Amino acid sequence: MLTGMKVLSFTHFVQGPAAAQYLADMGADVIKIEPLTGAFERGYSADNVFVGGVSSTFLSVNRNVRSIAVDLKSAEGKEVVRSLIGSADVILENYRIGVMDRLGFGYEDVKALNDKIIYASASGWGSRGPMATSPGQDLLAQARCGLMDVTGGDAAPTIVGTAIIDHHAAALLAMAVCAAYSYRLQHGEGRLIESNLFSAGMDLQIESIAAFVNCSKDTGKIKRNKNLGSWFLPAPYGVYKLADCHAVISNSGNVDRLVELIGASGHAFENIDRMADRDRFAELLADELQSWTFERLDKVLAPHGFWYQRVQNYAELIEDPQVKENDSLQEVSINGAAATLVAHPVRYDGKVPGLRHMSSRPGSDTSHTLSEAGWSEDSINDLSDRNIILK
Repeated sequence: MLTGMKVLSFTHFVQGPAAAQYLADMGADVIKIEPLTGAFERGYSADNVFVGGVSSTFLSVNRNVRSIAVDLKSAEGKEVVRSLIGSADVILENYRIGVMDRLGFGYEDVKALNDKIIYASASGWGSRGPMATSPGQDLLAQARCGLMDVTGGDAAPTIVGTAIIDHHAAALLAMAVCAAYSYRLQHGEGRLIESNLFSAGMDLQIESIAAFVNCSKDTGKIKRNKNLGSWFLPAPYGVYKLADCHAVISNSGNVDRLVELIGASGHAFENIDRMADRDRFAELLADELQSWTFERLDKVLAPHGFWYQRVQNYAELIEDPQVKENDSLQEVSINGAAATLVAHPVRYDGKVPGLRHMSSRPGSDTSHTLSEAGWSEDSINDLSDRNIILK
């Protein structure tokens, strides 16, 4: 669907590369501009997992992306990149504020070379304000945007178990690029797009924050029983420990009927306001369910349309038949080694986009990309010999 869109990706780690990957999955020609030593996520890997010598972190966010490796601190390296900008539709970058300007590839610099460019810049905190130049990273954003506190409930602030803001910010950035590209196709004009982790973290909490700022703004309301999953919804919405697993129960159906079905002591639940006294309700329900198995819960609640689900770990997740039905995991070969990756999350005409290309080493596509841009073989070899590019 995005065939014809050309993206130059100055990105590293997760937020920027994941945004580029979304675009590449949908057909854009994404060229990752890496330093000669490779992007940061090539040397770092989650849990120190490498497949075929390639970081699993790199593999997870650089699918279908071409790689060129260039010394951007050299005049010749800058000229290599400038030769690609004229035919590009999008510049995507997530370096610290000011880095692209110092390299000579800030928005105004690029716009002077291509006045129709879509320049998409992702940062930690935004391009202005007291935090603009501060280090920005998912964990820091989780802390400052309130997500960690609201997740903690009545316990200590709790970190979400994965880099959730990085990935949400990436999806928002890809969405914004698609919108700008649609406008450019209609009107021939580019634009500057700015996204940041801080705003993305707040966007993840739109319902919760709206409820808070439009009520008493009492932070005590956010504290709650450990079983409850939200400060702004009534019990029983939350997670409960069973004899053989944990299960979540959402707010569906007649809660009085729920109490009756689990055989709880009805009088204990009498006159309990499920919002005002939600902690008490959750405690009573937790006590009743601690001896139940999930099989028993399923047998009792399923016929009555209640919303509930078993809490799965990753080992269970990868065997889940719905994962298989959705083609959510993708098996690929990396330098002869088998790797399993999370696939693109959306189907188009019934199909999930597959793997077309993986740059298993920095600069694996330099020669081909520069040839397309009009560089001669002799010039490419000369640049390589002088360590301006890696091919």
